[in-house]
Amino acid sequence: MAQYELLLPKMGESVAEATIIKWVKQPGDQVSLDDTILEIATDKVDSEVPSPVSGKLVKQLFKEDDIVQVGAIIALIETDAAASVDTEIKVGTPVVSAEPVAEIILENIPGTEQLPADFISDRFYSPLVKNIAAQERISVNELDSITGTGAEGRLTKDDLLNYVKSKKGGSPVAAAPVNKSQPEPVKAAASPEIPQQSPKATAQPAAPSMGGAEEIVEMDRMRKLIAEHMVMSKQTSPHVTSFVEADVTNMVMWREKVKRNFEKRENEKITFTPIFVEAVSKAIKDFPMINVSVNGTQIIKKKDINIGMAAALPSGNLIVPVIKNADELNLLGLTKAVNDLAGRARASKLKPDETQNGTFTLTNVGSFGNVMGTPIINQPQVAILAVGAIKKKPAVLETEFGDVIAIRHMMFLSLSYDHRVVDGALGGSFVRRVADYLENWDVNREL
Repeated sequence: MAQYELLLPKMGESVAEATIIKWVKQPGDQVSLDDTILEIATDKVDSEVPSPVSGKLVKQLFKEDDIVQVGAIIALIETDAAASVDTEIKVGTPVVSAEPVAEIILENIPGTEQLPADFISDRFYSPLVKNIAAQERISVNELDSITGTGAEGRLTKDDLLNYVKSKKGGSPVAAAPVNKSQPEPVKAAASPEIPQQSPKATAQPAAPSMGGAEEIVEMDRMRKLIAEHMVMSKQTSPHVTSFVEADVTNMVMWREKVKRNFEKRENEKITFTPIFVEAVSKAIKDFPMINVSVNGTQIIKKKDINIGMAAALPSGNLIVPVIKNADELNLLGLTKAVNDLAGRARASKLKPDETQNGTFTLTNVGSFGNVMGTPIINQPQVAILAVGAIKKKPAVLETEFGDVIAIRHMMFLSLSYDHRVVDGALGGSFVRRVADYLENWDVNREL
């Protein structure tokens, strides 16, 4: 028999870590090839980790809710020697027994020699938190006094790093001891309301009111990640928004004409979203400086046009699957890509790579009945387009016989952009060009 070291797989270029949300297999369980071993979550999408070998799970090296770096050994599987050795040689990881693996992980982290032998606490700490505490020479009592924002008040890596930053920066740290006798619901709810103070912070927020008519709801993992991403975006980019109202009557009439035959032929519906994606892709080709990102003082021009489309999940959260090389797809291909990604997003079946490498984002606030919005940029992109609800309105039309008032299908488009690199002329011209493509839609177009 031999030990196979299961590694946390790479899940896209920008994904460096993942959170273990559930162990599907437990130590002692038999596993077959491609059986799901555990479920993980990144800041983009939830995913499953299958077993690349058959055998028996003998050890889990991390607990649920632990944050694990890509490439780290997360479990040991006992396998037939021949199959296991071949696989280990390919990935370049030595085959070792269960106990030495845990020792190697600790020995390779600087500062672990300072961990006290009698590190005893009623509170759970992950190995990573313990190692950071040892490196920073934080005692057990001091560690117990730090408020955690993880599940059931657990101290996370970020909690401890924020505490260390505050401590080194000389700012006062409000760290209340964990009250073991406090009822569990109150402890879990109170922790996110008392974030660790950063060096730049000047005052702690007031304690929340706990009236009888109020209910405190803990953010789920995805909502926390969305919140952090939105705050980071506003802190990174000076946002400016330009608006255009477009007459999309021809586009609406065309879709009404083709949608029934399209559904019969393709067994799926055609929405306005692929039409918007096509118009955005064309406009990006006309204005390529909207398809960039910023790295310090460098502007990085993207050759690929990868359009992210914000999709609402049943939980109320949002996710942004990406249509890769959207400019290379015709309208039929865009329609199938939009329907496929949106359907699998709602069913939580997206692959990690399908939310990566977007260069521009489109969000349809009109699907909620909103006529316009001021969306927040999806970093590291520099622009995001919101399309509003299509409404019938009286509009002035210029004809050869003079101006007339007619009922038209109108909609607002709003482009938020990073004013560090996108000026008003570029941002305004881009959103106007998108509107032009929609307004000049060919009602006789074949699909």
